[in-house]
Amino acid sequence: MLFGKPKSQLGVDIGSSNIKIVQLRPKDSKFILETYGSVNTSYQIVGKDSSGAISEAAQTLKMLMDKAGVTTNKVVASLPNSAVFTSVIEMPKIPESELKNAVEFEAKKYVPLPLSEVALSWSIIEKKRARISRDTNLGNIKSAVETHNKVLLTAVPTVVIDNYVRVFQQLNLQPQAFEIEALALIRSLVAEEDSVTLLIDIGAKNTTINLVDEGYLRFSKNLSIGGDTVTTSIAQSLSVNFARAEQFKKDFGMTGSGQQIPQIMRPILDIIKNEAQQLMSLFESRGERIDKVLLSGGGSKLPSLKEYFSVLGKPVVMAQPWNRVVFSENLRPVIEPLGLNLAVAAGLAMRQ
Repeated sequence: MLFGKPKSQLGVDIGSSNIKIVQLRPKDSKFILETYGSVNTSYQIVGKDSSGAISEAAQTLKMLMDKAGVTTNKVVASLPNSAVFTSVIEMPKIPESELKNAVEFEAKKYVPLPLSEVALSWSIIEKKRARISRDTNLGNIKSAVETHNKVLLTAVPTVVIDNYVRVFQQLNLQPQAFEIEALALIRSLVAEEDSVTLLIDIGAKNTTINLVDEGYLRFSKNLSIGGDTVTTSIAQSLSVNFARAEQFKKDFGMTGSGQQIPQIMRPILDIIKNEAQQLMSLFESRGERIDKVLLSGGGSKLPSLKEYFSVLGKPVVMAQPWNRVVFSENLRPVIEPLGLNLAVAAGLAMRQ
């Protein structure tokens, strides 16, 4: 029997300030980079009255695809963190035939919309290593996961999915799946499935803090601050335009505790740091351990940001989005600096 060549897939990340695409073709355990691209935009296509924005987003995406030379119509797209509800719930171990109804019943407690208005999905978080705890009352050791499953619950308003489908229909694209950004990031960035990682993704308008345990998302929190928030604060404090403030941010970063620019940025970055610290403290108070902090997103390029987050007491590592991607060495000087910006799109294109 002859088997066809593995099919290419396009990851489409429609963010709050950019549309980013990456086209990959699987080869063995790696992926071949076929093309990529990014364009600035500000279309919001998550509301009920988004017809104009949908058409504009479709036109912009078409222009970007044409310029990049996209050759596939198979698309996996990310859904904006601000429109997605995620929660990890604990369910008793019951027969699989009963699990669907049980999850839907529990979901009503966590999803702030009627279930008739959302697309609900869920997956069991598997554990490769046993969690052992000591019952001080009974004086014996017992497994903490023998009688319960942890379930990742995801709910997306159907209007959001409908709007994204309309964008792709206008371009004759075939969406294979829609996925939250955190899952795409885990696929492209988190290689050590046996470690517990705090993944902090700093985008232009939003930041997500994700707890990743053995390759599974355990918790995700979205903050409505990002790189643009920092730039705006600098612009207002120094009475300069946004472009000049952006350059100040890139030049100075968090270098030097007594300098003016770091002092302006610190209150915003402290919000991210404090949220991360609270999550770490809660997680580790239950006898768990976080192994490292992983920084991703365009906003994580800030000079000396690794040192700033080192106060969390864990090794701080910059994400390496191209670890599983093969491309020409001649392209490396161009593509490597873009990796943190394209990590979501790359992870989407990797979805099997």
